[in-house]
Order: sequence, then structure tokens, then C-alpha cells
Amino acid sequence: MAIIVEHEKRRKEILQKSLDVFIEEGYDDVTFQKIADRCGITRTTLYIYFSNKHEIFLGSIKELLSDIEKGLVSIIDDKSHNSESALRAMLISIVDQCEDNRKLFSIVLPYLFQLKKSGVDPNEKVKRRVVRMRHHLNTILITGIKNGEFKNMNVKYMNDLLYGIIEASIFRISVLNQSDISDIHGTINLAIDGFLNK
Repeated sequence: MAIIVEHEKRRKEILQKSLDVFIEEGYDDVTFQKIADRCGITRTTLYIYFSNKHEIFLGSIKELLSDIEKGLVSIIDDKSHNSESALRAMLISIVDQCEDNRKLFSIVLPYLFQLKKSGVDPNEKVKRRVVRMRHHLNTILITGIKNGEFKNMNVKYMNDLLYGIIEASIFRISVLNQSDISDIHGTINLAIDGFLNK
């Protein structure tokens, strides 16, 4: 009797398990064989799902960002939140996810430097990965301004400030190895306090 393989489920499992390999080994030291071994499959089977480790790495990042986005959408959809509380919850959630995945970000940064060395614009790569998150921030900011919760400020600048805090948080967590993120939470709250229409 033939074994039925759920390809999408297996693909997701490969991405999840390979993320651990990238975190443990670092991008440069990861091989197809190491990923296949971790997943309990052959390299040939791995090639059915992915053509190279770069594709797996980007898929792993995309999977993580997708999980973060699902959390953000659930905050937006939660009708018990006004714009202020939704914005605070979203940013705290993003920073907490960064803290939970600090080892991953310590691999992403060298990867971005490598892209830059090879002539690829890392800014474009990052922008493509965070465009949906920034859109969700815009949605809450615009709603908050319309509802009178936030001052009538330039939404792009508001978004840039909040995104800058997220970028700084990733640097502090992954590069500086900051373990206490309470001051990052404080910075988020101070920035949002500056938006409030009091």
C-alpha cells in the first residue's frame, strides 16, 4: 500500500526544522545534507521541495514572518482593542517575537552583509519582507487618526519612527545580546504616548 505524503505539511516541517539548523550552524555552514538529516529525509527528497539552501533559508524567514503577521492580524481583528491599545499590542508582540527568535536574527544580519558584498541591495530584500507589517501599522495609525485617538500627524513619519524602533530592537537583541527588553517596551510606549491626541 502506497504512503500518502501531504506535501504542504512536509514542506512546512522542512522549513521549521531547517530554521533550527541555520540557527545552530550559521548560514554558510549549512548544507543540504545537514538539513535532510535534521528532517529525517534524503537529499533527493529534499530536492523535491527546494532547489537550494538559499531557497530554504528564505522560506524559513517567510514562514516566521507569516507567523508574526498572523499574530498582528489577530490583534487588529480583536474588537476589544482601540487603535492605541492595538498599536501597543502589535509592537510589543513584534519585539517579543524578535526576542524569541534572537538567534535567527543573528544569522539574518550576516546574510544581509553578504548580499551587500555581492552587489545585491539588502534594503530591497528587507522591504519586501516587511511591507505587510508596515501596512498593518499604517492601518492602525490611520484608523487612530480618524477616530481622534492620535494626533493628525504624517502617517509615513509615524510608521518610520515605529519601524525604526523595531530595527533598533533587533540590533540590540541579536547583536548586542540584550536580554532585558523592558526598556525597549518603554521606548515603544513613549513613542505611542507622543502620538496620542490628549
